[in-house]
Amino acid sequence: MRTSSPATSPAPSGSRTSAISAALSAVLLVLLAVLVPLSALSAWVDLEIDDTDRYVAAVSPLSSDPAVQATVADLVTEEAMRQIDLGPLQDTVREFLHETVRSFATTEAFRNAWDTANRAAHKAVKADLDGDSGQAVTIDLAPVIDQVKQDLVRDGVPFADQIPVERTEITLLGPDQADELRSSFRWLRYCSIWPAVATLVLLVLVVGIATVRRGLRGGLWTTAIVGAGFVLGAIVLRVLVAVGRNRVLEEVPSSDRDAAAAVVNALTASLRTTVWVVLAVGAVLLVGAVVARVLLGHRKARRG
Repeated sequence: MRTSSPATSPAPSGSRTSAISAALSAVLLVLLAVLVPLSALSAWVDLEIDDTDRYVAAVSPLSSDPAVQATVADLVTEEAMRQIDLGPLQDTVREFLHETVRSFATTEAFRNAWDTANRAAHKAVKADLDGDSGQAVTIDLAPVIDQVKQDLVRDGVPFADQIPVERTEITLLGPDQADELRSSFRWLRYCSIWPAVATLVLLVLVVGIATVRRGLRGGLWTTAIVGAGFVLGAIVLRVLVAVGRNRVLEEVPSSDRDAAAAVVNALTASLRTTVWVVLAVGAVLLVGAVVARVLLGHRKARRG
């Protein structure tokens, strides 16, 4: 009598598929956590830092910033008082000139001078970022000082003709910090907007393939992972902006720090906006996909 051998039980393919899916989801999360901030930073360098009109538009509102106005007034006053010796009246004249310049800093003429200075400074900033090691990144306020002098002389302000018009700088990046950032800026400039394009193409392909191979539920699961990746990438970008800001200001002289902080905040405003936009898009994708997947499961259960 022949006995049949016991049937071999099939391998648990379901657990293997789940493990592969979890691994791919983890890889996608890591990719997005890298690609989202890289895309934002490279596009920021290409579209704002390298573009003169956008650069000037970003820093133009700073002409009304109290820290910038105070820094300009301090610099103009100090440079002028080096040319003036009035003995016991020195402090009185210093205070008068300082208040006069602060008052001028609230006028339309000052705002125009600020824009002119920054349009000229943008070329210098780009050159500094491409420059040699050991070189700080600065903004030259000579055009602003020249406009201040012309208007004060025209208004008959005493000693205004003594204000020297020469290169007067606000430091944005100290030499060491500039050296650390130069290679990063060059690399981001080289990347341009292509990381953002690559990210979008990757997402379309991943979600499309998941939907075709695993159906609507698989596509929704992948969409949820994409949303989570966007959220994670936005958080990473926000941390990078905050850390970068602090490191940039570490080497700036204390006399320039408030003005430099205002400039850095203005230039990175679009990045902070990007953080909130990406965070909102990611949250909508994540929550929307999860809710849709749950509703789809309930509907399928009712039909069963």
